Amino acid sequence: MEQHLYEPVHEEFRDLCREFLAREAVPHHAQWEADGIVDRAVWRKAGAAGLLGMDVDPEYGGGGQRDFRFNAVLVEEVVSAGCSGLGFGLHNDVVAPYLTDLTTEDQRKRWLPGFCSGELVTAIAMSEPGAGSDLAGIRTTAVRDGDTYVLNGQKTFITNGELADLVVVVAKTAPDQGAHGVSLVVVEAGTPGFGRGRRLAKVGLKANDTAELFFDDCRVPADHLIGTENHGFYHLMGNLPRERLSIAVAAVAACEKLLALTLDHARSREAFGRPIGKFQHNRFLLAELDTEVTIARTFVNHCVAEFNAGRLSVTDAAKAKWWTTELQNKVADRCLQLHGGYGFMLEYPVAKAWLDGRVQTIYGGTTEIMKEIIGRGLGL
Repeated sequence: MEQHLYEPVHEEFRDLCREFLAREAVPHHAQWEADGIVDRAVWRKAGAAGLLGMDVDPEYGGGGQRDFRFNAVLVEEVVSAGCSGLGFGLHNDVVAPYLTDLTTEDQRKRWLPGFCSGELVTAIAMSEPGAGSDLAGIRTTAVRDGDTYVLNGQKTFITNGELADLVVVVAKTAPDQGAHGVSLVVVEAGTPGFGRGRRLAKVGLKANDTAELFFDDCRVPADHLIGTENHGFYHLMGNLPRERLSIAVAAVAACEKLLALTLDHARSREAFGRPIGKFQHNRFLLAELDTEVTIARTFVNHCVAEFNAGRLSVTDAAKAKWWTTELQNKVADRCLQLHGGYGFMLEYPVAKAWLDGRVQTIYGGTTEIMKEIIGRGLGL
């Protein structure tokens, strides 16, 4: 089915992304997976190529394109290339709006040039050992002391956590006020009291550094608060639809890649004297998957257009996130099965995609949380 989301300029950007990944990421990704982290140099190269901060104003070194379609193209190409170690999506799609929309002019001048050049790798620290989806339950505190905040607490499952030079930390500035006492504080690498724990061993996404972060009487300048004090929960709720849309874009791209790989396999792999795709069961299964992926693509494209128009609702973002990520896991499972024993071998892309995709229904808000959001939107 022909889609009409992208214009020629976006396809030109796609060519740039594809060429960059083929040159700077694909040849090195297996080694990065073995190392458990990507080479930091790839971030600076991505910045030089214009792949970071596409929607940041040019005066800070960004692309000046307030058009999420560019973000979506990069996400799609990273997924298609199998470069799951690159944390560009977290940087561009999740952290960027906090640094562009909630900051002062001085803060933007301090952080955004490095954000766009790749000199500053970013992360956002929400999850804690005892608080994942329940952001109101976080225990990390930021207590005002003169012209500083003193942070104490622990964060876990932090994407880009090991490489990050700049971390947006979600902390309680008024612990007795629950969700109404949460603030966002930026912590820079090297700040006394800010430490990183072990690199977490994950089922998939092996090359993407995921770490624990610790704050032990960590003093942060008061002017590192972004947004409004005690209003952090609402800042998070305002930006989570964008994060969930990015995840949905990645999910559909993964589905399309898996389906293409499996169709090639079904046409060439023979059993009992004929290609396995000629068996009715397999043909029907692939027909079902192709239909569902086309429907998912159509809805996600609609959501991207709605986001660009400033109309993407919280509930529609939740629908896109849970449906596409569950579909991604379904497609990965069925496609692996159709590959037979080869599907269980890591040298085949379908196996890696199966492992990498499992977390999609968890981070950014679990499927169960997405359904809660949608249910509340129905007045239930």
